[in-house]
Amino acid sequence: MDQPIFFDTWASLGRVILVGTLAYAGLVVMLRVSGKRTLSKMNAFDLIVTVALGSTLATVLLNRSVPLVEGLAAFALLVGLQYVITWLSVRSDQFQDLIKAEPTVLISKGKPVPGALTRQRVTMEEIRAAMRQSGHAELNSDITVVLETDGSLSILAHGGDG
Repeated sequence: MDQPIFFDTWASLGRVILVGTLAYAGLVVMLRVSGKRTLSKMNAFDLIVTVALGSTLATVLLNRSVPLVEGLAAFALLVGLQYVITWLSVRSDQFQDLIKAEPTVLISKGKPVPGALTRQRVTMEEIRAAMRQSGHAELNSDITVVLETDGSLSILAHGGDG
């Protein structure tokens, strides 16, 4: 039998609203309990968890064969794994080296670091845009640009004395 395109039943619509509200509330509670670190700027592992949480929420909302409690358990598992990863990375330098990228200097003293822009796939136009956003009009010998572990660009301006 064909699935309806625009509307199935009031019961299915009510299920989406009820389960969606409860799943959303459960996810918000879990994220608040897990701490600010879960919602900080994303590295690769944070992105994976964010995408997985979104996918899980969509599945719980739209797949009638997934009960709300199983969806909440999946949320708890993902948030818990993220907590364990961050807990281990704070306590073990070896673990942190395994899962986190190092910041990369792209521009040093106003000059591109050989090969760094190409390796990190960053264009000079992206560098100029980041400079404008941080209030720097031009690249000069006082500027260092760092690609941070979350993918953002930091512009460091060294004064005449430093």
